[in-house]
Amino acid sequence: MNTNENRSRQSLLSSAIIGNAVKDSFIKLNPVTMMKNPVMFVVEVGTLVVLLMIMAPGYFGVDEGNIGFNITVFLILLFTLLFANFAEALAEGRGKAQADSLKKTKQEVMANKLAGGAVRRVPSTELRKGDIVVISQGELVPGDGEVIEGLASIDESAITGESAPVIKEAGGDFSSVTGGTRVVSDEIKVRITSDPGESFIDRMISLVEGAQRQKTPNEIALNTLLTSLTIIFLIVVVTLAPIAKYLNIELDVPVLIALLVCLIPTTIGGLLSAIGIAGMDRVTQFNVLAMSGKAVEAAGDINTMILDKTGTITYGNRMASSFIPVGGATVADLADWAAISSMKDETPEGRSVLELMKKQGLTYNEGLGNGGEFIGFTAETRMSGVDLPDGRKVRKGAVDAVKRWVSGQGGSIPGELDIQGNKVATEGGTPLAVAVDNQIFGVIYLKDTVKPGMRERFDQMRAMGIKTIMCTGDNPLTAATIAREAGVDDFIAESTPEDKIAVIRREQAEGKLVAMTGDGTNDAPALAQADVGLAMNTGTVAAKEAANMVDLDSDPSKIIEVVAIGKQLLITRGALTTFSIANDIAKYFAIIPAMFMVAIPEMDVLNVMQLGSPLSAILSALIFNAVIIPLLIPLAMKGVAYKPMSAVQLLSRNIFIYGLGGVVAPFIGIKLIDLVVHLWI
Repeated sequence: MNTNENRSRQSLLSSAIIGNAVKDSFIKLNPVTMMKNPVMFVVEVGTLVVLLMIMAPGYFGVDEGNIGFNITVFLILLFTLLFANFAEALAEGRGKAQADSLKKTKQEVMANKLAGGAVRRVPSTELRKGDIVVISQGELVPGDGEVIEGLASIDESAITGESAPVIKEAGGDFSSVTGGTRVVSDEIKVRITSDPGESFIDRMISLVEGAQRQKTPNEIALNTLLTSLTIIFLIVVVTLAPIAKYLNIELDVPVLIALLVCLIPTTIGGLLSAIGIAGMDRVTQFNVLAMSGKAVEAAGDINTMILDKTGTITYGNRMASSFIPVGGATVADLADWAAISSMKDETPEGRSVLELMKKQGLTYNEGLGNGGEFIGFTAETRMSGVDLPDGRKVRKGAVDAVKRWVSGQGGSIPGELDIQGNKVATEGGTPLAVAVDNQIFGVIYLKDTVKPGMRERFDQMRAMGIKTIMCTGDNPLTAATIAREAGVDDFIAESTPEDKIAVIRREQAEGKLVAMTGDGTNDAPALAQADVGLAMNTGTVAAKEAANMVDLDSDPSKIIEVVAIGKQLLITRGALTTFSIANDIAKYFAIIPAMFMVAIPEMDVLNVMQLGSPLSAILSALIFNAVIIPLLIPLAMKGVAYKPMSAVQLLSRNIFIYGLGGVVAPFIGIKLIDLVVHLWI
């Protein structure tokens, strides 16, 4: 099942989701739940007051001739509450549906636990962090862990929705496996990294069910504003009662409650929570797990984006394509030592060296490397290799790193080394120097290519006002070539984990929000430092724990789409807030003149809608108020379409479309409703 099919399965029009949302609309009427939304809680209190007046009119001194009007007000207010609750429940519904799907992947499986050199079959619930398990072809991964030995294809469709298996291997950034996935080939040893109940799937279920959906700072600020407006209009309506009495205008309590509901910002109040939940859900539907709503919202405010070159801007499959000898060495000599340095190198680059040897029909002295001590690649040394039993040391790595290593042992640097290295770099490749003790034998040419369409994507980022910085361990010439081809704004060559953190902190010190992608343990500090850290699901446990978002498809370039979704969330909230406030302004002009024109004939000039009577004006506005919420639910769920543009253009579009639309819609809608209501009353 691909991602698009997964999205369609979670469609808003799903009968199961709609049915559950209708049921939850009534459940959410619980006052304890409604108190979380002050605007709608005021509406609920008003609804209950009107209901009491209907049930005991004599006790409240209500004229029985007004019972029909009061029942109408009650029903409209009730539907207003239900529509608002339905919007929130519908937004939550897709998350709950996905959680139910994830729960099906959690099952009791038997695990092959390795203990004392023997394999013992145990239930997966008995596994603890640090246990070693052996997983063979066809078996389910019993828990989250890291591959410590072997290589295998893993079917992760239960998690990602993608049917294509992914390769997981020991010793690299693609070593993390998730419980509930299936091994489709080969055999691996895995070290369990989580206790029962703390797995990645458990965290996903908790998040998509909404247990950790906390309100974002912007949402809290807007809620505070809406609460303040509600209090202000509550005071206004209370003071209207004595004014009306002085003017000999009859305003019963149900009329005042109806008036209050029309004046307070019920439209955005009813949709605000749904907008935030739907924003997180859109990210989830995009196969990105956001650890909080704050992360999604922060993505919309990003000013700077840090991207790894390999796997993000380029395909990341840097493969050996040729051997370039220097200093009098032959191709055979260079290839021989390159192969020996790669015998125990499980990285794709290391394996590609041996594959290139086979393609070129070259052989090497395999026995020479047996028994040697493998030296793994680190971000600090930027080299790997092997210390042979006879005392010789073979190294393979970045040209400048190997030069320093050789110079430190008193060796000389061949004159053409920099020439050949620069030539490879200017062609967009990566040169790896090969040395034995104090002698450099030549360069391995690693090729990588920029993904198609990246320049256009970075042009879009620039239009959004986002600065893009590429980080790479390549030398400056290679980095400059790739940066120029891809169209990024800046780049950092020969970068270390410290360099990534430094550039993030530098940008943040200037008041900017920073996003970054990564998959390796060495990316974890920078992912934690960034305002938005997107880790790859295929990456290490450390990277996923440090980030506040995890891409289940492991597509590093998806950070660009995540930023667009974040901006869409902010724009949607802003657009509907603009529409709601404009709506309220229009309703004031509809209701207030109609209410007072009997006592103050001069106010008739403001009654531009020519509404039939004060009661019909209030009922019409109240009905419009209730109807507009469900009409806006699809927009709140789907989000306002986002196009890269400046802040000034965006503000102008918001005011023209949603501001002007919010003013015009009530004039038309309330007038049409009044034509019917006036005949009825």
